Amino acid sequence: MKKAYVFPGQGAQFVGMGKDLYETSEHAKEMFEKANEILGFRITDLMFSGNDEDLKQTKVTQPAIFLHSVILAKTLGDEFKPDMTAGHSLGEFSALVAVGALSFEDGLKLVYARALAMQKACEANPSTMAAIIALPDDRVEEICDSIDDVVVPANYNCPGQIVISGTMSGIEKACELMKEAGAKRALPLKVGGAFHSPLMEPARVELSEAIESTNFSTPVCPVYQNVTTKGETDPEVIKKNLIAQLTSPVKWTQSVQNMIAEGATEFVELGPGSVLQGLISKIDKSVTVSGKQ
Repeated sequence: MKKAYVFPGQGAQFVGMGKDLYETSEHAKEMFEKANEILGFRITDLMFSGNDEDLKQTKVTQPAIFLHSVILAKTLGDEFKPDMTAGHSLGEFSALVAVGALSFEDGLKLVYARALAMQKACEANPSTMAAIIALPDDRVEEICDSIDDVVVPANYNCPGQIVISGTMSGIEKACELMKEAGAKRALPLKVGGAFHSPLMEPARVELSEAIESTNFSTPVCPVYQNVTTKGETDPEVIKKNLIAQLTSPVKWTQSVQNMIAEGATEFVELGPGSVLQGLISKIDKSVTVSGKQ
């Protein structure tokens, strides 16, 4: 009977996120104001009363989701007792701060550096992603391999749902082939670029310097990382996997399956939205899922 806390990634944002926390907890308010100071602009204004367009910018989205998730975890006090944790893509940074592998300040600085590096890579090399529904993983992989352009599986979200990442023309071609192969849907996504693909290499290089120069500690419980799907506690291994994450697929399905195999019976999602609760229910119906935001 183990409890796992999970943290969402990009796409979970909404206008008004974190506002209740700010207004009802003095500790939360202090952390949000500290974040405004570190970032050099009032991200709280964009989170609480901005618009969807503001929030969609990678450089705003990523720190906003991180702040909502981490500050929520920090305000739970003694209630927050994870046996294991994981985060989806960006959410891995939230998980690492929540369980003490990174300080709040360092986590926020890295997330902002990651967001800026990813935005720069997207602008330099226009690219995109698409969700493939109801096609077996191995068939999706085969089709990606058959295309000359860069097209790779980027997110293994749950059985029957993979997100692919690549060049504009590669994704267009892949969507046609996926539908021909029997996919229920092959849906291009409104994202800034090809996250978790080789096209993010310039961002990986930039972020690796920032990660290498940041102090990481041993977390209070294992963090199941996107790249290896295993519960990690060694700070050096955690760093290496975080650097690799930008150009590697998010193996969410496999991570959740490993957590369940190692005793997780209850999953709690911390942060905006409820996407991960839905995915975990599809991965294994026998576990309990809930969320706080």
